[in-house]
Amino acid sequence: MKTIIISIFSFLMLGSSLAFAQKSMDDFQVQVDGLGCPFCAYGLEKKFKEFKGIKGVQIDIETGDFSFQYPSEKSLSLTAVVQQVEKAGYTPMKTVITRANGLVETDAPLAAVDQGVAGVVSKKMFVAGNCEMCEARILKATSRLQGVAAAAWDAKTKMLDISYDAAALDLASISKAIAAAGHDTKDHKASENTYDGLPMCCKYERIEDK
Repeated sequence: MKTIIISIFSFLMLGSSLAFAQKSMDDFQVQVDGLGCPFCAYGLEKKFKEFKGIKGVQIDIETGDFSFQYPSEKSLSLTAVVQQVEKAGYTPMKTVITRANGLVETDAPLAAVDQGVAGVVSKKMFVAGNCEMCEARILKATSRLQGVAAAAWDAKTKMLDISYDAAALDLASISKAIAAAGHDTKDHKASENTYDGLPMCCKYERIEDK
């Protein structure tokens, strides 16, 4: 009986581990323009195999739909995905990332996120930053907030496009969380110590006090 109990326990633990592993994968969906043949799909897949740990690659050459999963702990950014598609010689039309924690990141307009969902609103906010590392840090800060439904940050415009439950969260709380992570907003500034601790590539031009 003891052996049976241990075996069952081990089986349950294995099942839990597998379930956790599945939950720790981020889902990526990319609309790609220019995929005209199986060889094109092969070239795109080969390029993305450079991301070690990629799983579940699926490509539909008729619709241009490209999807895959990637370990969430590696925090593969939206910008990195877009650039990898371009390096493969194709044009990314739309990218949507569903993180393991439920946060959605996209370079498409977020207005559709709040359609039909009571209390969810979409807003824009200026957030200072420079690069992919900044993007990952900013989005990680928003993902920790209860009530955030989707977020996307553009390194060129420095604008954060975010959808959230207005009953659980407000822009001031979002702004404070981002500043605490090291990035200035128009309403809240990162502390000197936090800013000084950023990598050199992330040392953006700080917002001057009014």
